[in-house]
Amino acid sequence: MMDAQTWRVGRRCLLLLALVGFTRSEGMQSCEEVRKLFQWRLVGPVKGLPDSPRAGPDLQVCVAKKPTCCTRKMEERYQIAARQDMQQVLQTSSSALKFLISRNAAAFQETLETLIRQAENYTSILFCNTYRNMALEAAASIQEFFTDVGLYLFGADVNPEEFVNRFFDSLFPLVYNHLINPGVTDSSLEYSECIRMARRDISPFGNIPQRVLGQMGRSLLPSRTFLQALNLGIEVINTTDHLRFSKECSRALLRMQYCPHCQGLTFSKPCMGYCLNVVRGCLAHVAELNPHWHTYIRSLEELSDAMHGTYDVEHVLLNFHLLVNDAVMQAHLDGQKILEQVYKICGRPVRTPTQSPRCSFDGSKEKHGMKISTRNGEETLANRRKEFINSLRLYRTFYGGLADQLCVNELAAGDGRPCWSGEDIVKSYTQRVVGNGIKAQSGNPEVKVKGTDPVINQIIDKLKHVIQLLQGRSPKPSKWELHTGSGGGMDEQLSGDCDDEDGCGGSGSGEVKRTLKITDYPG
Repeated sequence: MMDAQTWRVGRRCLLLLALVGFTRSEGMQSCEEVRKLFQWRLVGPVKGLPDSPRAGPDLQVCVAKKPTCCTRKMEERYQIAARQDMQQVLQTSSSALKFLISRNAAAFQETLETLIRQAENYTSILFCNTYRNMALEAAASIQEFFTDVGLYLFGADVNPEEFVNRFFDSLFPLVYNHLINPGVTDSSLEYSECIRMARRDISPFGNIPQRVLGQMGRSLLPSRTFLQALNLGIEVINTTDHLRFSKECSRALLRMQYCPHCQGLTFSKPCMGYCLNVVRGCLAHVAELNPHWHTYIRSLEELSDAMHGTYDVEHVLLNFHLLVNDAVMQAHLDGQKILEQVYKICGRPVRTPTQSPRCSFDGSKEKHGMKISTRNGEETLANRRKEFINSLRLYRTFYGGLADQLCVNELAAGDGRPCWSGEDIVKSYTQRVVGNGIKAQSGNPEVKVKGTDPVINQIIDKLKHVIQLLQGRSPKPSKWELHTGSGGGMDEQLSGDCDDEDGCGGSGSGEVKRTLKITDYPG
């Protein structure tokens, strides 16, 4: 199939060729111009093209009382061309919308990937600079935690409650051995495992693991849903770009676009009302997407507006290391109490002197991906989302006005010009013009719309589902509290206002405030 640019150039060439032959099309004596256009449009010569008009009793759609330049085989080829033309104008009309969503989906994912790397670097640097003795042992847990963060954000079936708890479970033996009971450690893996398992009973880090879980839930879940919704938007457009037209629609498109060629009317374009009837009939099921598409964009906007503060994944990820620092300090301050609790649960260890390995963090990792810089808030993730939503708003009624857009911009003759009515060239189309959508098609004089389209119904169901997710992830004035369901998964429920214990005011150690700049790197 031709790309959009080739198709447009070809259409202009068709028109020019047709206008050259216009003087001969009236009182047609020869089929030469029809042959030229047919051979050009359908790429190469085809045997059996008429040299002059003749009766066409075998034609199925392009039936006329006048002699014709078409054969049954030409009609079949024209029908294929009419469907291809329609798919091409559909793809052309949606190309800007598709590019907008796909470009931003890719940019948001790249931004999140780089944010995760930066947050991992911050956490590694914290241990190298402040807790050097345990840095190397902590490296694997830090990497695993941020790998799980990425997997969750990009749609994998991982549980934030599990990976947050796993991180603090793994951290506790290190803090115990290096800060609470420093200088000696038990050589057995069993003792370290006992300490790890005891973490949730002892709560050495206070409420900080729960604060981290709350912040991760409030920020990761909306971003995950936002990305899923963008990917569905691309799927919707791909579906409507590659419609399978019904037999009734295919015949109507043939009659509208290529039947006039059979009469030598190669210059003609359909009347506006005629075009609207045909295209509204062919896209009747697509028009049913419109209310759901409108709600989809509105729901994306509401979710985007709500993603700030501890709902903002940028804020949460870049300040994660501060909460980790607070957790370690909390355990250090309560060291004596924690020591006694560990002795009660795990007993006293067999003490073996050890020397902790030195930190080996590779700071060069920071050079890859996103540059972290202060730019007065111009390039934050939130601002990028806002710009995207402002552009997307322009397409809220895209599917409701798609048929009209195709006729006005691509297919139909301009106002006041002679046009093709489906039977002949006329000054104006006199049939009733129906509206958009399935219900309006009962009186369509050009296309009979029957039944439902299962592909469109399926995509509508997917839109409904993602709208429910988007609306369920919009915190508005309330917040999400996370609780474990019967299956161990993480669910959300609405409750009161955010307070300091949720980490809304940031860590007592101060906050890292950064803005993001997406930078293109040479491939």
